[in-house]
Amino acid sequence: MTPPPALPPLLDLTGIAVFALSGALLAAKMRQTIVSVVFFALVTGVGGGSVRDLLIDAPVFWVRDPWVAPVILMIAFITWFTPSRWWEGKMLDWADAVGLAVYSVLGTAKALAYGVAPVPAILMGVITGCVGGIIRDVLAGRPSILMRPELYVTAAALSATMCALGTLAGLPLFTVWAIAAVAGFCLRGAALIWNIELPAYSRDP
Repeated sequence: MTPPPALPPLLDLTGIAVFALSGALLAAKMRQTIVSVVFFALVTGVGGGSVRDLLIDAPVFWVRDPWVAPVILMIAFITWFTPSRWWEGKMLDWADAVGLAVYSVLGTAKALAYGVAPVPAILMGVITGCVGGIIRDVLAGRPSILMRPELYVTAAALSATMCALGTLAGLPLFTVWAIAAVAGFCLRGAALIWNIELPAYSRDP
């Protein structure tokens, strides 16, 4: 089996921190306790990767990494002790867009390295990028990203698909990963700037 690909540790932890921050901020805006803020940060930061690892029968990544849990705890406490106005605006959306694209690529690449077929591997990439946010929204009792028409899951699918196709074509991995991540980020960014949405089902019964 080909060793699973890995991001540089600092970049990997930065991506986890971005996702954890989005979960912690949601709990804070809901006026939850510090325990809830930590829990939301955890499930958002590692939810997608954990589900992916369980599905492809890989060791759950954050259980074996001594840095992931401390980083998530740090993010939760930073959120708890800082004013919410520090995090207003689009900054978090753009940071989340980076994490979405990068982790969709990483999830696909890891699944392929574990011998998963291309189409399921693409789905593993989408799961890696999106499921943490879906779990966060469900726990918060609000409509998840799956129930909104904005281009979010679509951007993850684009990155994951390009990663799989480039890998199957035998192209240099880091080049494939970079191009795939940039493509997903650009699509998500376009949706943020111009409010691009998918059309809703509208056929008569």
